[in-house]
This record gives sequence, structure tokens and C-alpha cells, in this order.
Amino acid sequence: MVFSSLLFVYAFLPICMLIYALARGIKAKNIVLLVFSLLFYSWGEPVYVLLLLFMTFADWLFALLIEKSVGKNAGRKILVIMTCIVNLGIIGVFKYTGFFLENIQNVFGVPSVIPQIVLPIGISFYTFQLLSYVIDVYRKEVPAQKNFFWLLLYSSLFYQCIAGPIVRYKDVEREIHSRRTSPYEITKGISRFAVGLAKKSVLANMCGNLSDTLLVADTLINSNATEALGELSSRSVVGLWMGVLFYMLQIYLDFSAYSDMAIGMGLMVGFHFKENFDYPYTSKSVTEFWRRWHISLGSFFRDYVYIPLGGNRKGTVRTYFNILVVWLLTGLWHGASWNFVLWGLFFCIFLIIEKLFLLKVINKIPAIFGRIYLLIVVFFGWILFRFSDFRFIPVVLKGMFAQNGNSLIDFETKTLLISNFIFLIIAILAVTPLVKFISEKLKPQKDKTFYAVIYHIISAIIPVILLLLSTVMLVGDSYNPFLYFQF
Repeated sequence: MVFSSLLFVYAFLPICMLIYALARGIKAKNIVLLVFSLLFYSWGEPVYVLLLLFMTFADWLFALLIEKSVGKNAGRKILVIMTCIVNLGIIGVFKYTGFFLENIQNVFGVPSVIPQIVLPIGISFYTFQLLSYVIDVYRKEVPAQKNFFWLLLYSSLFYQCIAGPIVRYKDVEREIHSRRTSPYEITKGISRFAVGLAKKSVLANMCGNLSDTLLVADTLINSNATEALGELSSRSVVGLWMGVLFYMLQIYLDFSAYSDMAIGMGLMVGFHFKENFDYPYTSKSVTEFWRRWHISLGSFFRDYVYIPLGGNRKGTVRTYFNILVVWLLTGLWHGASWNFVLWGLFFCIFLIIEKLFLLKVINKIPAIFGRIYLLIVVFFGWILFRFSDFRFIPVVLKGMFAQNGNSLIDFETKTLLISNFIFLIIAILAVTPLVKFISEKLKPQKDKTFYAVIYHIISAIIPVILLLLSTVMLVGDSYNPFLYFQF
């Protein structure tokens, strides 16, 4: 993984950008991006390129047929239903077959053997992108793409196809056919990419390492769950609280880092992807949090599930039922495991309570209390998210309140926290808009002044420093997972 990351940063991406810059005309540039996207996707999973090609071809064909069926509402609806069956059926087979069979086995004792199906990287993201495209054609919000290869570029673009954000076709349709880049946007894109890379390789990876040390690593859980449970039950109170805190920081820094890199790489070639995170940990309610966290997924479920089900237009009971459906699906989207379902229901309950009365209370009290409430809810929510094996969740919760016979703090935890105290402060600041706020304040109001020249020189040096620092961290650390690849 380390070699692949460095190979991407220092070979794959620069070569792609060089050939892209040399290509003349939008058609040639699109071909360059398409070829590199397919090469990138086949880098780790060559066989599943065929799956991506098939799903894109099927949706390309469905969209064309829907557009030609103007005036035939029944036929158009049938085609949309067929689109959903094909797309959701494929993702269901790959993502949920094992989960479904395991539950049948637990109840009936059959089948004796459960097939191990490898989940194609990014299937949850590009499936939703293709579904949104066909549905938008059905709704007449966008014309059907006549060129199959341009739709394939949309679904396979390596900047965001494997871990988001979920990009709507209507948001990039114009730029697929016509786009320009400027030195300013290229520079801005490089800076955004460098920030994302550093956020991932320096901050997220370190938080992940510390979380695994203070809690228990997935490798041990997967290899010997009994031993992992024993180790977890002996963790100190402070160690468990800090382990969950580091995981809370890791999952934001990890996923937002990929979104930063995707947005940055998009800017380098003229694509403008929407923001996917808006400092969600500074929210004052769960409702606000989910407007700021993974924005592209939340808006997808809102526009293609919640509103079509009736939204809040069909009475109170139906509204809460629609919210429940959305959050069951949100949980299952994140993984084929009951802990994700429980995680979705956990947030569903708080969203309904806020809708009933709590949001009115939060809006009347000082913001600090709302922020504390939100952080507590999200903190405990990540415990449900972290452990797919239910046996671990009560052990963590009990241990956090010294109910496992565990100590308040042990020497190892104390040493680890002291040696990483400065890092913890930096990681916490990184999930707030403080750096962005300071940068905006320091930005010169007038060009061609001495201060402006110094500001721009420093702005150009910072991405280089971040890139070098990321390289050092990637070379020296074998821990480099992207958490959201599994979703």
C-alpha cells in the first residue's frame, strides 16, 4: 500500500497530468483521463473493471431508452425499475450475500459453507452515481449521454470513483463536454491535494495507529476474537476514552482527506466537485452534523429516497417512517453488518427526537451546550461503527466507566498520551475551521504589495513541505488504510 501510494503521487498522477496537458481538444483530454482511470481501477482489481464497464453500459442503455420513451410514462417507469434492479441487484450480490447467508445459517444451520465474495472497491460510490444519472434522465433534469465512453469517464474517473464524493452527473455534465483550466485553479488544486495527502498520511494514519494501540487492532480481532476481547477488557478507563477519541478523529481525517484530494485533482483538470465535508464536529445538533458530514451521501438519500417516499409532506407518522427507512439504508450502505444497522438506527432516534422537540431547545440555549451534546452523541456513535462484532461494544462501554475491573489509567497509556500530546492538539485543531479562518484573515487585500508577495511565496512553499512530509510518513509507516474503501 505504501509503494502504491508513492507510485501514484510521483509517477501515475504526474504522467497523467503531463499527457493531459499535451493533449489538444476536449475529446483528446477526455480520452487521456478515461484511459488513466481504467488503468488506475484495474491496478488492484483488473477483473472488476469488467463489472464497472457492464454497469455503465447497462445504465447508458437504460437512460437512452428512457429518453426515447417520451410520453410513455408506464414504459419509462418500467425502465427505471429495471435500472434499480440491475444496479442494486449487483451491489446486493457483492456486498450483502455473505451477510444474508450468515443470518440464515445462524437461524436454520444452512448453508454449511458461506462463499467469500470480494467487494469491488468503490462499488457503493459508482453505483449510486450511475443510479442518480438514470433517475435524473427520467426526471428530465439532464439529457441522456449519447457517447458511452463519456458516461464511462463519469463513472470511472479515478479522482473520486473509489471513495467518493458521490458526484451527480448533472453537476459535471457541462464540464465533461467543455472545460478549461487556469494557472490559479491548477495551483489551488495542487494545494488542496497536498493538504488532503498530508491530512491522510500524517494525521489520519497516526490517529489510527494510536486508536488501535489504545483499543485493539482489527488484525487481532479478525485472527483471534477471544484474545482481542481479553485485551480490550483490560484496557484502562482513560485508554478506552482516548482510543475512541483517536478513532473519531481518524475517520473524519481519513475520509475528508480523500475528498480533499479528489476535489484538488478535479480542479487540476477543470472539474469542480462539490464539498463533501463542512467541519461537522463543530455542529450544534445531530441534524446539523448530518448536513455537514458526507454531504454527497446525505443529499443522495434525501433526493432519491426520502423525498420520493413523501418526505415530510404526508403527515408526522409517515415522516418518521421515511426517516427510519433512510437511516436503515444509510447504515447498510456503510457495510453488511448489524453494527452498521444499529449505528444508523442510533442516529435515526436522535434525529427524530430533535425533530419532535430537542432542536427547538438547542436553538434557545448557548451554542456551546449544543456542541457538547453533539460531540457526545457522535463519540458514542463511533463505538457502534468501530466494532462489527457485537461482543466488543459492551466491553468498551463498561470499561469506559470502570466496570471491567480495569484501572483508571496505566503506565503505557500515560506514556503514550504524554508523548503524543502535541499531536493530539494538532489533530483536534485539524477538524475545526481554525486554520481556514486564520488563512482567510492573513490573505492580503491588495496585490503587488510586499506583504502580498511574501504571502504568495509562503502559500507556494507550504504544499511542497506537506508533500515532502507526507512522503516521509508514507515511507516510514506501513499503516496506510483508507477506511472508506471498504464501503
